[in-house]
Amino acid sequence: MELFFSPFDNLVCILLGISFTVWFTLLLVFIIVPAIFGVSFGIRRLYMKTLLKIFEWATLRIERGAKEKNHPLYKPYSNAIIAREPTSLEQEIKEIRRSGSNRDFDSASEFEMSDIFYFARRGVESIMDDEVTKRFSAEELESWNLLTRSNYNFHYISLRLTVLWGLGLLIRYGFLLPLRVTLAFTGVGLLVFLTSVIGLLPNGRMKNFLSEKVHLMCYRICVRALTAIITYHDSENKPKNGGICVANHTSPIDVIILASDGCYAMVGQIHGGLMGVIQRSMVKACPHIWFERSEVKDRHLVAKRLSDHVEDKSKLPILIFPEGTCINNTSVMMFKKGSFEIGATVYPVAIKYDPRFGDAFWNSSKFGMVNYLLRMMSSWAIVCSVWYLPPMSREEGEDAVQFANRVKAAIARQGGLVDLLWDGGLKRGKVKDTFKEEQQKLYSKMLVGTQEDRSRS
Repeated sequence: MELFFSPFDNLVCILLGISFTVWFTLLLVFIIVPAIFGVSFGIRRLYMKTLLKIFEWATLRIERGAKEKNHPLYKPYSNAIIAREPTSLEQEIKEIRRSGSNRDFDSASEFEMSDIFYFARRGVESIMDDEVTKRFSAEELESWNLLTRSNYNFHYISLRLTVLWGLGLLIRYGFLLPLRVTLAFTGVGLLVFLTSVIGLLPNGRMKNFLSEKVHLMCYRICVRALTAIITYHDSENKPKNGGICVANHTSPIDVIILASDGCYAMVGQIHGGLMGVIQRSMVKACPHIWFERSEVKDRHLVAKRLSDHVEDKSKLPILIFPEGTCINNTSVMMFKKGSFEIGATVYPVAIKYDPRFGDAFWNSSKFGMVNYLLRMMSSWAIVCSVWYLPPMSREEGEDAVQFANRVKAAIARQGGLVDLLWDGGLKRGKVKDTFKEEQQKLYSKMLVGTQEDRSRS
């Protein structure tokens, strides 16, 4: 029996072949080849400027429509709800005692019932304006970016605005999403294949050279899979071999953002599945540091592996996110001290995302990895700025915690982020007893100090 194709079927096959050829040619010429050589045609930045103008018009149209229909507009709090003055516990309790009693503070007893009002007020303030848990949810926007996921005011305003939203939906899911998925598979596939091939070469300069070029090329393709528009500042401070690069952590794509501008040795736990395949292929071409699940909690073993790596000045700088969890890019939380105990030179890096084009924050308690990547690839773009700060070393008499806080403060200051002392582990755990005991110790010291002052007089 002979197969018979009608003229219509032949036409469809020809059109599909032409479409595939055009698609692959555009992909190769405008994305993959520029990624290999690290160049850009400026298309993404023109795209970003166009989006900004559209967002401004959409926001103004929503505000005008709300006024015409007397609809209340939801406005996010850009600052804290409660205004707090930077005063100490002792000063506040002294003020409470003076306002509640005619007696002089110095003649007061060691404890007064009015003291409990300080702790009660602090507790209520923490409930009303919690500065910790709000760091684990998406940052609220002042303007609308044509995404219903980021707009509390979304309802019918006008036909033009609805058509514009529908057109944006069609572009994001009909064109950008398939393009980005194709690029992501291309980048990851090339990374696995080429690093596996390079791993067969003997150790030496040629292997290191090829490994760096392949990693940069593949990460740059993955960056284009997110339509990431990145601005790097102060590149003369980029991390050097034998050092440790530390950065604030917002998303798993932080690794891609940094690795597309320089090569790093990654540190992490060994995974299974696709992630495990990628890890095993990468470590063949580059000395990354992967730990078994049972080894992660062994601090001494982790520290020794890191120390051995940084002592070899021929190895790539280690990339570490000391917060240990993703924060919503409005603040920097407590840095774990482990990476600051080694004694190596630390290269701080500040990463700040622009949420107007797409929220890069990964709320792992709400979204799985696949769902999160789908949201990223269906956003307009990922726009961020990266600052390379001058290298920092541990000063004489400075312990690891103080060093970590000094580095964290520098990152927060450069990125325009809030510097918080709270542990990011509060994302899933309870407040440690040490935090409660700290307030008790401060209050006890105040009472003891007052009693000693009176006894001297």
